[in-house]
Amino acid sequence: MTKVKNIGILTSGGDAPGMNAAIRAVTRTGISNGFNIMGIYRGYEGLITGDIKPFSTENVSGIIMSGGTILKSARSAAFRTPEGMEKAYQNVKKFGIDALVVIGGNGSIEGAMEFAKRYDLCCIGLPGTIDNDLYGTDSTIGYDTTLNTIVECVDRIRDTAQSHERIFFVEVMGRDAGYLAQNSAIASGAEAAIIPEDSTDVDQLARFMERGIRKSKRSCIVIVSESPKCGALYYADRVKKEFPGFDVRVSILGHLQRGGRPSAKDRILASRTGYGAVEAIMQGQRNVMVGVRNNEVVYVPFSDAIRSDKPFDMKLIKVLDALSI
Repeated sequence: MTKVKNIGILTSGGDAPGMNAAIRAVTRTGISNGFNIMGIYRGYEGLITGDIKPFSTENVSGIIMSGGTILKSARSAAFRTPEGMEKAYQNVKKFGIDALVVIGGNGSIEGAMEFAKRYDLCCIGLPGTIDNDLYGTDSTIGYDTTLNTIVECVDRIRDTAQSHERIFFVEVMGRDAGYLAQNSAIASGAEAAIIPEDSTDVDQLARFMERGIRKSKRSCIVIVSESPKCGALYYADRVKKEFPGFDVRVSILGHLQRGGRPSAKDRILASRTGYGAVEAIMQGQRNVMVGVRNNEVVYVPFSDAIRSDKPFDMKLIKVLDALSI
């Protein structure tokens, strides 16, 4: 039987559509099972500064359809230091928090893991990131909504690409994961996707130009995963230099991808994992991320969740190649 009475919730790192649905699910599931819920504002930074308030069902009323996070989010450099963690833990004790639910991505889950190790605190993670790069869950909260946002944007860009017979390089988020780029390329009918998982000795741009550009197809869309060195601007400049006969444009979607109302799929995922977080606490589980795999709620150890080798289905590359001729 769990001894937990007070559960703290925070959102950390980049915001993702569906975070509010997750906050709502944890709050209402917790209260219905007799727990006190405390909202921690501005992520780990708020845990350090004591920006913590009791939450009731009214605090989460009418938020399931809203993007962003009512708890706000921030990246905390101080929390990465022993001094910052100590301040955070002092506030955990001050406010009587017995368990912490962290909604965020790779860095946020890693922070929860280190915090739990240092202070033997029950921490539960929810996979809130548009990148879909957390191991052990088929999808992350915010990924589906972002994918749909990208597809809508690319549909609009294609209108002008065709009208002016241009090559458009569209840069999307994803950091070191190509899920957004590859799947949005398939869904939008793009001619190619340049992703980190396909970084072999073969030049992805040269392969695309040789295969995908013909006299009958002078307009096309290439989706590019963001990269400090090889983003959309890099590939556009290369085309201008190596293939000067083509009219090239770049569209970097940027933070446009993060906003908007969460899709039904993200709301359901957030609700199931939020409910699962409270169940994990009631079962006495500690230091796990709640995910959904093969439509079943699963509990993934933090050390597994933040692994960098989440399987990428390489067959998707062949699908796009076949459909983009």
